[in-house]
Amino acid sequence: MKPTSILLVALCFYLREVSAVTWYFLRWYTPDSSVEFIEFSMDMVVPSIPEAATYYLWPGLQDVGTSGVYQEVLDGRSGDWWIGAGWCCSNPTLSWGGGFNVAAGTTVAINMTRAIPTTADWTSVITQDTQTVTDTFPLAYKNMNQALLAIELYDVTWNFGELVWNNVKMVVNSTATSWCTGAPENYASATAYTMTTPVVTTAGGLTTCTIEQIVMESPA
Repeated sequence: MKPTSILLVALCFYLREVSAVTWYFLRWYTPDSSVEFIEFSMDMVVPSIPEAATYYLWPGLQDVGTSGVYQEVLDGRSGDWWIGAGWCCSNPTLSWGGGFNVAAGTTVAINMTRAIPTTADWTSVITQDTQTVTDTFPLAYKNMNQALLAIELYDVTWNFGELVWNNVKMVVNSTATSWCTGAPENYASATAYTMTTPVVTTAGGLTTCTIEQIVMESPA
C-alpha cells in the first residue's frame, strides 16, 4: 500500500513556536515497495524572494516507512536564499550538510545518487557556477520509494512566483515504466503545474525517467 502522507516535519530546523504549514508537492512512487530510486537529479531555477520568511523549497526522497526525507533545501528564512543537503530529521539523527547562498534567477544543479551496489551511501552534489558542495549520508539501508518536488511554507503564502525544475531525472532498479509515464501525485490537488512529456528508457535492469521541464505555477 502506498503511504498517503509525507512526513510533515520542517527539515532539521525546529521552529520555536507553533506555526501553520502549507504543503504543495508532486510525488512519484516506484512500482512497488521492493523497487528503489537510486538517482534523483534536476536543475532548479531559483525564484524571487519577496521577504525573509520560512520558505523551504526542495527535491527529496522518502523511504517506504516514511521515517524521514533526504532532501536538498532552498531556505529563505534569512531574506536571502541558501541551499544545502540533509536528512530530516531523526531515525537516524544526522548532521546537516554544507551549502551556499544563491541568487534569484540563477540555476542550481542538484544530484542525489546511490551507487550500485545498494549498500553504498547516498551522495549529494549541489553546484552553481564555481560553487560545489558534496556530502554523503549513510542511508543505504533506507528503501527510497518516493521522489518529491516540494514547497513547504510556514506562516507565509506562495508569493515567490513559479518554481521551475529543468532536466529532471529519476532512475529506479527495475524495468517497469508506468511509474514514469503516468502523472505524479499532486498532493491535495493543491498545485497548478505543467510538465513536459516524460521520456523513459530501460537498460541493464534499470529504468531512467527524464522530464525536460516541470513548472509549479501557483496554488490551484
